[in-house]
Amino acid sequence: MLKTIPLPRLFATEHRTVSQIKGPLIFVDRIADVAYNEIVEIISPDNQTRLGQVLEVDQQRCMVRIFLGTSGLGLDRTRVRFTGDVARLGVSLSMLGRVLNGSGQPIDGGPPIIPERSLDINGLPINPSMRTHPSEFIQTGISAIDGLNTLTRGQKLPIFSGAGLPANELAAQIASQARVIGEGAGKHDEPFAVVFAAIGITQRETSFFMDQFHSSNAMDRTVLFVNRADDPSIERLLTPRAALTAAEYLAFTHHRHVLAILTDMTNYCEALREISAASEEVPGRRGYPGYMYSDLASLYERSGRIHGNPGSVTQLIILTMPDDDITHPIPDLTGYITEGQIVLSRDMHRKGVYPPIDVLPSLSRLMNDGIGPNKTRADHRSVADQLYALYAEGRDLRRLVAIIGEGALTAEDRRVLDFAKRFEGKFIGQKRINRDVTETLNAAWDLLTPMPAELLKRIPKEFIEQYHKSGR
Repeated sequence: MLKTIPLPRLFATEHRTVSQIKGPLIFVDRIADVAYNEIVEIISPDNQTRLGQVLEVDQQRCMVRIFLGTSGLGLDRTRVRFTGDVARLGVSLSMLGRVLNGSGQPIDGGPPIIPERSLDINGLPINPSMRTHPSEFIQTGISAIDGLNTLTRGQKLPIFSGAGLPANELAAQIASQARVIGEGAGKHDEPFAVVFAAIGITQRETSFFMDQFHSSNAMDRTVLFVNRADDPSIERLLTPRAALTAAEYLAFTHHRHVLAILTDMTNYCEALREISAASEEVPGRRGYPGYMYSDLASLYERSGRIHGNPGSVTQLIILTMPDDDITHPIPDLTGYITEGQIVLSRDMHRKGVYPPIDVLPSLSRLMNDGIGPNKTRADHRSVADQLYALYAEGRDLRRLVAIIGEGALTAEDRRVLDFAKRFEGKFIGQKRINRDVTETLNAAWDLLTPMPAELLKRIPKEFIEQYHKSGR
């Protein structure tokens, strides 16, 4: 759970110099020896203690954000005590299987967590010279990801969703199915430990995640951090940091493969904008603070692998694009920091395709490092290229048909148009089926088999001879 371990101070003093309360912020005057990010104890008039954090400080005044809100506080009777330490999370292996709030406190009715260590929730940056490049294939069981936008161990890959699209269902499915593939296709390592940070979600979504994890038997290897929509918005800034602290502990202390899923980062950014507005900071694009890029980077860059350590932190970041606008600051900045994106399509969702992944704007920048012989299969790259080419051509033909009609198409055009329809229904659309990578590639060849070999211009001849019309 979130706590502080005060550093020694020569004089432990309380301040009764609160000069202003504004939203989740208080301002304390006439301070000394106060540091940025220092944790503060705020004692209300009824002697209830809340925690806060120093956001700004100068020689005479500091600004503190309160994690549990400022209701009930007054200027004259509120006491402030500076602890001399940063926010810390008590971590141990007993966290697995537990449900915690955004501050790391158990909310599942179980016993308190006895910490083995207490870690700074802001984390420690990985020495760039000690980072290992992500290169091991992660099998998610989702063909549109495994076949076309491959995820590798230690990567950070966002899912760009829209309001009402099943991003949470997709995240829960990946969390229960994800595995690292060892040497040779089909050889599985142990499943991931999952650290799931639910940020600003509703009670219905909370119940959904808990039911999904329990029904899939994934709960025993999952740590679930839940920040509900009715919790103080300031706690949303703590939730992903506490979750990533737990992920780093499991990965780099206990050498686990850890999948950290953060949803919904749009709620995190809205809380960031709220705090920025209350602080009267100069707003950036669309009212978001100018430092949002570096703030998001401080979270996303906590994924990765360390040379000589078998553990890893892989991030799946889910965010809802306001108005389905991929140029909005939140998805725009996220795309700059991360290594690709998975984009969900509203049109595909209307057609009943699950998962409704639009593969054309989706990409994984580390795909080439995670596929190939001894990882997936030798034909993987060329098959993915061919699927992309034919599907893109089919999408273009759909727009043409809307203008001139299908009667003007050639026989070859009709084949490509039919391929695009079958590709969406049988390859992207797979309901809740868990496909391994071999089944995914075989499903791709099943789609390519009706196509004449001369149209498969992106696949080497030896693969066509081996797999085309193979009768599988």
